[in-house]
Amino acid sequence: MTIELHSEFLTKNGQKQFVVLPYEEFELIKETLEDLKLLRSAKAESHNENSIPLDTVKEQFGLI
Repeated sequence: MTIELHSEFLTKNGQKQFVVLPYEEFELIKETLEDLKLLRSAKAESHNENSIPLDTVKEQFGLI
Protein backbone atom coordinates (compact mmCIF):
# COMPACT_ATOMS: atom_id res chain seq x y z
CA MET A 1 0.00 0.00 0.00
CA THR A 2 1.35 3.39 -0.95
CA ILE A 3 0.08 6.58 0.61
CA GLU A 4 0.61 9.70 -1.45
CA LEU A 5 1.29 12.61 0.89
CA HIS A 6 0.78 16.27 0.19
CA SER A 7 2.87 17.59 3.04
CA GLU A 8 4.13 21.06 3.81
CA PHE A 9 7.17 21.66 6.00
CA LEU A 10 7.53 24.40 8.57
CA THR A 11 11.10 25.46 9.19
CA LYS A 12 13.00 27.26 11.91
CA ASN A 13 16.47 28.62 11.21
CA GLY A 14 16.44 26.77 7.89
CA GLN A 15 15.78 23.38 9.53
CA LYS A 16 12.57 21.38 9.07
CA GLN A 17 10.69 21.39 12.38
CA PHE A 18 7.10 20.38 11.63
CA VAL A 19 5.01 18.73 8.92
CA VAL A 20 1.50 19.82 7.97
CA LEU A 21 -0.72 17.26 6.25
CA PRO A 22 -4.26 17.36 4.93
CA TYR A 23 -6.53 15.92 7.63
CA GLU A 24 -7.67 13.01 5.43
CA GLU A 25 -4.06 11.93 4.89
CA PHE A 26 -3.38 12.15 8.61
CA GLU A 27 -6.41 9.94 9.32
CA LEU A 28 -5.28 7.42 6.69
CA ILE A 29 -1.82 7.22 8.26
CA LYS A 30 -3.36 6.83 11.72
CA GLU A 31 -5.67 4.02 10.54
CA THR A 32 -2.81 2.26 8.75
CA LEU A 33 -0.66 2.37 11.88
CA GLU A 34 -3.54 0.99 13.96
CA ASP A 35 -4.02 -1.84 11.44
CA LEU A 36 -0.31 -2.66 11.67
CA LYS A 37 -0.54 -2.68 15.46
CA LEU A 38 -3.48 -5.11 15.30
CA LEU A 39 -1.63 -7.35 12.83
CA ARG A 40 1.43 -7.48 15.07
CA SER A 41 -0.74 -8.31 18.05
CA ALA A 42 -2.54 -11.08 16.15
CA LYS A 43 0.78 -12.48 14.94
CA ALA A 44 2.16 -12.54 18.48
CA GLU A 45 -0.98 -14.30 19.75
CA SER A 46 -0.90 -16.86 16.93
CA HIS A 47 2.44 -18.24 18.09
CA ASN A 48 1.00 -20.56 20.69
CA GLU A 49 0.76 -24.31 21.22
CA ASN A 50 -2.59 -24.58 19.40
CA SER A 51 -1.48 -23.05 16.12
CA ILE A 52 -0.87 -25.17 13.02
CA PRO A 53 1.64 -24.07 10.38
CA LEU A 54 0.06 -23.08 7.06
CA ASP A 55 2.09 -25.67 5.14
CA THR A 56 0.69 -28.41 7.40
CA VAL A 57 -2.89 -27.30 6.71
CA LYS A 58 -2.22 -27.09 2.96
CA GLU A 59 -0.77 -30.60 3.03
CA GLN A 60 -3.75 -31.96 4.98
CA PHE A 61 -6.15 -30.54 2.38
CA GLY A 62 -4.01 -31.69 -0.54
CA LEU A 63 -3.15 -28.17 -1.62
CA ILE A 64 0.58 -28.82 -2.01
